[in-house]
Amino acid sequence: MALIAFFLAGSLVSATAQATLPDAIAAPGETAVLTLHAEGAQVYECKTGPDGTLVWVFREPIATLFQDGKTVGRHYAGPNWEYSDGSAVVGQVTGTAPGQVAMDIPWLKLAVNARRGNGVLSPVTTVQRINTVGGRLTSACYKAGTYESVPYSADYVFLRKG
Repeated sequence: MALIAFFLAGSLVSATAQATLPDAIAAPGETAVLTLHAEGAQVYECKTGPDGTLVWVFREPIATLFQDGKTVGRHYAGPNWEYSDGSAVVGQVTGTAPGQVAMDIPWLKLAVNARRGNGVLSPVTTVQRINTVGGRLTSACYKAGTYESVPYSADYVFLRKG
């Protein structure tokens, strides 16, 4: 009985989280196809900024995608999401909302602008990045061309029209 209550509570938390998404990343009229958990790193490169000072510039994400605790795909530069059935999507940011605390990367809404393969991700039109933890780099950089990886986790919700 306790196990059933645990799973029901998890379902309610998910429903509540979906209902309270910030307007900037909401996707009205779209239906969730799949939600995957990501664990990985946000990679930054030290570059010379327009004013001549050194600044960290986001380079790429590198993450493993999980479903029910099992590895089912990967997330990398593009940004790309690949599922184990061979389907993949590429997104472009269309909305942002702040993470829960200063060290969390923002929540995102991304429009899918390219697809590959045929599988679970094939009908996806929008990707939301929510529940972010970590990933933000705040230290100074001292040498152009150096890289820094910051651990992060997030949930990615893959949606389709209708």
